[in-house]
Amino acid sequence: MSRHIKFTNIHNFRDVGGYATKDGRTVRWRRLYRADSLGRLSGQDLDTFRALRVKTVIDLRHAHEVAGSGRVPEEDGLAYHNLPVEGRRWNNVPYDGTPPVARFLADRYLEVTEDGVAHLRTAVTTIAQADCAPVVVHCAAGKDRTGLLTAMILSLVGVAEDDIVADYALTGLATERFIADWRLRHPDAPMWDGFGLAPAETMRLFLDDLASRHGSVEGYVTDVLGLDAAVIGGLREHLLTGPIPAE
Repeated sequence: MSRHIKFTNIHNFRDVGGYATKDGRTVRWRRLYRADSLGRLSGQDLDTFRALRVKTVIDLRHAHEVAGSGRVPEEDGLAYHNLPVEGRRWNNVPYDGTPPVARFLADRYLEVTEDGVAHLRTAVTTIAQADCAPVVVHCAAGKDRTGLLTAMILSLVGVAEDDIVADYALTGLATERFIADWRLRHPDAPMWDGFGLAPAETMRLFLDDLASRHGSVEGYVTDVLGLDAAVIGGLREHLLTGPIPAE
């Protein structure tokens, strides 16, 4: 199966299937996707999207981003959820190169786990419902807000941390195209040094810090998001192949 799905105007659309879990199962293909902004789907790109038979889109952007860049086109049977998980605006955080980009980004991701509780709860609950699949999670670049939510889902279903980190870092393959496209559309806008980057260390730091605070991703989801074992079980039941191991 192909992880990277090719579009003309979408640069970072990926399937998160195929990863092995600690209990010997595998994440199903064509159940959960991650992407950058879907506001420019049209023509052949829209045909490619329709062929995936997506049922649910979770858009993690602010309302002003949606208004400025557009949202996924309305389609019969397609559910759309705008869940802006970012509270503190990153462009209001001064960055002078200290700390390094990976540490800076990981700190911003931790802020999302503090500020975006209600919307993260809705997102995880939605992804856990089998009749919502296939689901696409996206933001603007498909790396930060999308990356942390995808990492949480993969962790909850039992994917190893090394694979979660590697999945996050795959965004690097789209960075050059994303930056070139962004500069074309915003020729006079400033760009900070870490724009478009997804260093693997970012996700490692984020997961380590979340574990230090809450014991694990599951601890965060249980204690802070207030989700119970039934939701986590739902994720594992419909996102994973193979029989559920006996207790």
